[in-house]
Amino acid sequence: MTYDGGVLVLDALSLEPVADLPLAGYLRVNAAGDGRHVLVSTTGGFRVLDAATWGHAHGDHAHWYTADPLLTDVTYPAEEPGHVVVHAGRTAMFDDATGHVVVVDSAHVAEGPGGEHVDAREHTTPHPHHGVAVELEDGTLVVSDGTAEARTGVRVLDAGGNVRAATDECPGVHGETVSAGGAVTVGCEDGVVLLRDGVLTKIDGPGEYARIGNQAGSEHSPVALGDLKVDPDATLERPNRVSLVDTRSGELRTVALPASYTFRSLARGDDGEALVLGTDGALHVIDPGTGRIERSVPLVDPWTEPEDWQTPRPSLRVHDGSAYVTDPATRRVIAVDVRTGEVFRTATLDVVPDEMAVATGEAPDEHGHH
Repeated sequence: MTYDGGVLVLDALSLEPVADLPLAGYLRVNAAGDGRHVLVSTTGGFRVLDAATWGHAHGDHAHWYTADPLLTDVTYPAEEPGHVVVHAGRTAMFDDATGHVVVVDSAHVAEGPGGEHVDAREHTTPHPHHGVAVELEDGTLVVSDGTAEARTGVRVLDAGGNVRAATDECPGVHGETVSAGGAVTVGCEDGVVLLRDGVLTKIDGPGEYARIGNQAGSEHSPVALGDLKVDPDATLERPNRVSLVDTRSGELRTVALPASYTFRSLARGDDGEALVLGTDGALHVIDPGTGRIERSVPLVDPWTEPEDWQTPRPSLRVHDGSAYVTDPATRRVIAVDVRTGEVFRTATLDVVPDEMAVATGEAPDEHGHH
């Protein structure tokens, strides 16, 4: 969990701090993909933080270990570290200043650049831009296209780096997610671009301007959850609808919410539930198949999205049936059971929480009972 001045590591069950790691500058955090490490976007690149919780599969069970978390000296260089995307055991990092993409084996991400087992793949987009990339199971690389002035489209490269499909019909391209069946959706200012079975398809939004810039997918659902902004002239639009894109049919459905939300408000439950943390202070649980709001769980006081995107606001992360919600106004973090809506733990911190990432500690290729 980031704060102004460092990174705080909490135990996910007790919410007790287990490490406070000072680090200057505005920090962002993303899971590194191996269950143990987190990538911290900071000056110089993506720095590896060891959350020091891990497991080893051993026959029909697994052995579990913990140690003291620390910021390692391993950094993947980037002038402007941007999006990190983990999928199918591969971790993709995008440098906005250069358009340089590095994709590594998630299991060995802690080895760093040049590591013996990282199996790094590199690609540089024709022009630098605030972009995103994701590598699929078959080696396909989906990467955004554009310039610093205008992001415009999507390219699909095969394992050898050859362009297999491309489109320039994605103005303002931003963000991606992968849904069940390996379908990829990439957000545009007028809908999304869908990659399914090697074919790119444009799915129009509900209006001429319909920006879907942040998405959340689930391997248990063919439906991608996205935000939805409809006012091209707004300096700061506070949207009150979300989008649901069925990657099988290409249908785009919108769901009206009782409150607005922000880019840190979207997540998915273990069964594919679409989750939205609203400015009314409630966690809204949506059935992605019907668009029906199943329940709304009040968690924090109503709040207003700050104008500066770097200013802390309530944020949401989900793991193993638990939703974790920050409340910067009270310096709290709240843990709630997604299925029952029961708050099972609350903690007050000594710092104002900002972004979160989860290091699962899961053993790779684990089997049977633990």
